Amino acid sequence: MGGLPPLNQVKGVRFKVQGKNERGAKRGKGQKAKKERQRPRRFLNSIRSEMDPFLEVKNAKKYFFDHQGLLEMIFGGVAPPVRAVDGVSFQVRRGECLGLVGESGCGKTTVARLILRIYDLTEGGIRFEGQDIQSLKRSELKKIYQRIQIIFQDPRTSLDPRLKVAQIIGEPLDIHGKGSGPERRERVMELLSLTGLSPVHADRYPHEFSGGQQQRIAIARALAIDPAFVICDEPVSALDVSIQGQILNLLMDLQEKFNLSYLFITHDLAVARHICNRIGVMYLGKIMEVGRTEEIFENPLHPYTRALLSAIPHPDPDLALRQIILKGDPPDPRRPPQGCRFSGRCPEALRECADREPELGEWEDGHAAACLLLEKGTR
Repeated sequence: MGGLPPLNQVKGVRFKVQGKNERGAKRGKGQKAKKERQRPRRFLNSIRSEMDPFLEVKNAKKYFFDHQGLLEMIFGGVAPPVRAVDGVSFQVRRGECLGLVGESGCGKTTVARLILRIYDLTEGGIRFEGQDIQSLKRSELKKIYQRIQIIFQDPRTSLDPRLKVAQIIGEPLDIHGKGSGPERRERVMELLSLTGLSPVHADRYPHEFSGGQQQRIAIARALAIDPAFVICDEPVSALDVSIQGQILNLLMDLQEKFNLSYLFITHDLAVARHICNRIGVMYLGKIMEVGRTEEIFENPLHPYTRALLSAIPHPDPDLALRQIILKGDPPDPRRPPQGCRFSGRCPEALRECADREPELGEWEDGHAAACLLLEKGTR
């Protein structure tokens, strides 16, 4: 039996085509390009933007410490922490969709929870619209939550089964005291129509809907209080491929209509390509590469990015593609490698990769990667 058809073969899925100006400069050729790559620039300091970043995450770290167990109490010593996020930095501009991709357990969702202050930072900083989120009191976060909302991965578990749809969508309006009763009801009807549902659905319960319809309800709830920034945490991974296309189209339409900014978390690079302006590739708590979407696909700089891209199914069965098979499993996040996090599985690793950790440097215009191969000029 064959697998599911690739997303670009599903009827009804629109493609986000980027012009030449959006794709950025292509990789240089010959010695000139090689010389340019030997002088990396620090990524956060060299980003050029026409406006200040809407969201800025700088050197964010989140370590999880275990409670001391019986053996540690008897024999002494403390178990090392789980380094779920270990020095992540990126920016999101107004109206932009930044994708965070990587295999399960790399820290993508933990980053989202740090932005929402579900978790407190171990180290680093997060600024949203100029405000330091980490320094805010819990009572002050309520204003931030009017500007930031989240769409969860599984709509079946994120919707309260005891509430009707009108109550679910209207709950953020109740919490933040927006409008009177009739005004809230009118807003709920508007959101239902906006997300492709009918007003007759308002008085039904979540279990009466399909997975795609439930995710539309979750999207309507996230938009209820007019946020400016929406975190999409694997919003289509629990849906059929044909329904994925519909939800992606809806998210793109809403972004254009309301000038929304998205942080789009996914493990599927093919999905990220359709909706994201830029993509950041994470591995074991760190960002390995970040750049414009088409640059990531056409000119991947990091070996891990190339391995992920090689695993994407292609619709042409006769096209011979070399898939990069990574050996072994990701290292224990309690005891990550001393050097590059990917060095133990990298098919191109140098001897010093295991000893020295590369910095995230900008090698081409807006395209950054953390790899010693680039520093050595061997690629």
